[in-house]
Amino acid sequence: MKKALILLCALLPAFAQDKKIVVTGMGASLVSEMQQAAPGVKFVAAKPEELPGQVADADAILGTISPELFRAAKKLKWVHVFSAGVETYRFPEFINSNVTLTNGKIIQGPEIADHAFSLLLALTRDLHRVIPNRTKEKFARGDYKAIELRGKTAVIVGVGGIGSQISQRAHAFGMTVIGVDPKEMPLNPYVSRMVPPDRIDTVLPLADVVFISAPHTPQSEGIIGPKQFDLMKKGAYFIAVSRGKLYNTEALVKALDEKKLSGAGLDVTNPEPLPAGHALWKFENVIITPHVATVSDGVAARQRELVLDNVARFAKGEPLRNVVDKIKGY
Repeated sequence: MKKALILLCALLPAFAQDKKIVVTGMGASLVSEMQQAAPGVKFVAAKPEELPGQVADADAILGTISPELFRAAKKLKWVHVFSAGVETYRFPEFINSNVTLTNGKIIQGPEIADHAFSLLLALTRDLHRVIPNRTKEKFARGDYKAIELRGKTAVIVGVGGIGSQISQRAHAFGMTVIGVDPKEMPLNPYVSRMVPPDRIDTVLPLADVVFISAPHTPQSEGIIGPKQFDLMKKGAYFIAVSRGKLYNTEALVKALDEKKLSGAGLDVTNPEPLPAGHALWKFENVIITPHVATVSDGVAARQRELVLDNVARFAKGEPLRNVVDKIKGY
């Protein structure tokens, strides 16, 4: 028995050395640190044109996956993508495989929640009209209007890594927060009430602001359509920071045209990028940012910590963090 244990211990490093991880994209700069976190693993930083050949004997890919790469990777056990959204990776062969998928969910919550509230505050504090006056050197106060958030109600569609951070900020502003999410969640001190997506129509009429922070899945696509915009109270605000396909663009334009909504803040659109000449560009009370809510000075450190921890876990055969349910899409 003692000899067997000694032999097993001697073989453990060899198991780690058999593992190969191919790194592409933003993770390539972390290769030396990954090597320190998992010294027994072979890391290969590959350019896009090198990927098909390099993934053939790879155990993991950090950065991307496609049907072509998936078919080429005969030993694949794990894929990590740096984005929070995974809808572009949900092709049938991958979804139905035993390959583990992890992503950047949760860690991008703080900056996206900050961005969501910056869009809302720019509208409610009338900054979208005041800021352009700087170039005119115009010190105008007579037409300034502002809305107080305290006492208002926020409906957050998707209370995951992003939505939970939005709920914290909304609560801090004195707002009542209602969450819409398919998952049964433990008590969130910032959310007064939770409803499943099939009950969204019961809470939309209560909202002074609707935040869209859910992932894009077949179930969530178009969750805010013409009926839902009609249900929103007159004067409500609409803020979208996750994926543009969750709301109906034409219905949003109609609600703005009819002055049903007081304004909209959009970091995500459908189509994206929003083409010149699109109707949404014409509204003074619509703020459009080019899908930049994920950018901040803090996200890279959290991404780095997650990747280094996960490669160390993978090398040891331990459970990975941020595992995605490939069937559900989040």
